[in-house]
Amino acid sequence: MKALKALVLTLCCALVVVPFVGIVATSLSTREQIVNAGGFVIVPDEITFAAYEALFTGGVVPRAVGVSVFITVVGTALSLATTTLLAYGLSRPGSLGHRPVLSLVVGALLFTPGIIPGYLTVSILGLLDSYWAVILPAVVSAFNVVILRAFFMEIPAELVESARIDGAGDWQILTRIVLPLSKAVLSVIGLFYAVGYWNAFFTALLYLNDAAKWPVQLVLRTYVVNQQQLGVDQVGAGSLPPQEALQMAILVISIVPILLVYPFVQRHFTKGVLVGAVKG
Repeated sequence: MKALKALVLTLCCALVVVPFVGIVATSLSTREQIVNAGGFVIVPDEITFAAYEALFTGGVVPRAVGVSVFITVVGTALSLATTTLLAYGLSRPGSLGHRPVLSLVVGALLFTPGIIPGYLTVSILGLLDSYWAVILPAVVSAFNVVILRAFFMEIPAELVESARIDGAGDWQILTRIVLPLSKAVLSVIGLFYAVGYWNAFFTALLYLNDAAKWPVQLVLRTYVVNQQQLGVDQVGAGSLPPQEALQMAILVISIVPILLVYPFVQRHFTKGVLVGAVKG
């Protein structure tokens, strides 16, 4: 039985690891190796960084990465701030508008607005072709509010009351007591938001018409999914590397940032989700 479990686990890992290794290997391969391997290299005989040099010395990919970093950093910071304040307010019984706001949050879990109402709202607010059109519609997630509220409700009431007796206000209680105790769940919620903003594709496709404002996911769609050829005007190389290597390099660039962030959050992941979901 143990051997069967090990075999199944090995196969599952191979299904995840082998394609990723192939993507990285193809991005580091020469034209001859890619042609001989039929377009997808698993183990390159010779490693070259020509595809990455071409992409990063050109204008398209560095600009798109900068846009994605801006949207992710600003969006995650705003989302964490608004979600924390909303969840903390909803976790305090008797807070202003507690029941109506909580009903709206729960309702948002069940009913989502359609594409047309969302587009009309963004258009009326004058946010079309602006980075805020990608950030603001996703600034608060009802699911994350519910998880964070449940975590805040598990903090012992005696701890909060003792701080209040000592003269602490709501803001001091939140910043000096509640937030330091909530690092695990805040790390997880921050990861959820960061991944969502980094992978923001559909909202960017709807609201950003200027190609100069495209995040990396739209560049990925254009040159990898739609198979549009990268020319010398999009890359900064005199001799154009093979298209397969360029496409795989864009894929790697779009994946690596989240892979680098995840190990720092992984130790909080299980604790943050499970503790926040014990009661609602």
